[in-house]
Amino acid sequence: MSDDENRQLALPSNAIEPVDGSPSQVGQMANVFAARSVFNDYLSRKADNTIRRQAGDLGRFADYLWQISDEMGEGMADFAEDVRDFPLLGTAPDVRVWQGITWGLIEGFRNWMVKQGDAVGSINVRLSTVKTYSKLVTKAGVIPPEENALIRTVVGYARKEARRIDNRRKKSRRGDKKAEAVAISEAQAAKLIERPDTPQGRRDAVMICLLLEHGLRVGEVTGLTIDDIDLKTRAIRFYRPKVDKMQVHRLTPSTFTALQAWFESGDAPEDGPLLRSSRKGGRLDGSGMTERAITGRVRALGEEIGIAGLSAHDCRHYWATFWASRVDVIRLQEAGGWSSLAMPRRYIKDAEIANQGMLFEVDEE
Repeated sequence: MSDDENRQLALPSNAIEPVDGSPSQVGQMANVFAARSVFNDYLSRKADNTIRRQAGDLGRFADYLWQISDEMGEGMADFAEDVRDFPLLGTAPDVRVWQGITWGLIEGFRNWMVKQGDAVGSINVRLSTVKTYSKLVTKAGVIPPEENALIRTVVGYARKEARRIDNRRKKSRRGDKKAEAVAISEAQAAKLIERPDTPQGRRDAVMICLLLEHGLRVGEVTGLTIDDIDLKTRAIRFYRPKVDKMQVHRLTPSTFTALQAWFESGDAPEDGPLLRSSRKGGRLDGSGMTERAITGRVRALGEEIGIAGLSAHDCRHYWATFWASRVDVIRLQEAGGWSSLAMPRRYIKDAEIANQGMLFEVDEE
């Protein structure tokens, strides 16, 4: 390996210059090869949806860097595109783009997003992504370990802090992400499920039931296939990418009825994805619905009954809130496909009496 090849990636400041035939040379050569593959190894382990989301996070970081430095902004924008294209091309992005990234820039990025009106949840996620990649490039020797230690001190916002920030800043928000879920009443949920007896209506009934009555994430709905449905046992089997596990749900009566109509009418495809896309006018077209298509359709169905800005996640929120007061939190966690109790716990309202149901009778003498 030539000196130029050794220096193609920035090495740690304490790197020992290789000497021909020495153990140091072997070790440094291993470091160089490992540095080149650090992103390839990381991205190859991630789901495509995660990679796309991280690419968007990095793109937002690039927006900020443009205002600080044209060169850094351009480099990070290219880096984000390389991350987005990784599943298709298999080519890892260049770690050298991160040279010059400091804790001050990352803290500035967080503060800039607040001023821009980004949702606090989005700020936390984007900050986490940037810190993850900072850790990787530190491992590759591009950022000094002491700088990464400072980067780790840049933190997002807790729920109480988020409420204070939202209360104090202007009431304008950037993008479509909502601070609070759109509330759905039980009567509205029933209206959403009640679809017309048309091909598109039968398709929509299946889609809405899966979202409202089973709490599936939009990505989980798009991943469903014909083989995942078993009407004989009234069950549905599906994969949850977020927690990397297969689950089985018993079909609710409404979901069973909707699926039965979907299959018996001949609307359902013979194999492949469960749902079919549709064109304007309601004609079904091909097979499979993208997450974007489901999101748009849910929004349209909500507007039909007077709910503005309805999303697929709002349907999941309705499902979780409905069952939070009816089952224990462990059951809710399992049914909802969460990896910890933190998320299902958020749907449980604080009781007026903290120890309600925990009393026991004491024998009186």
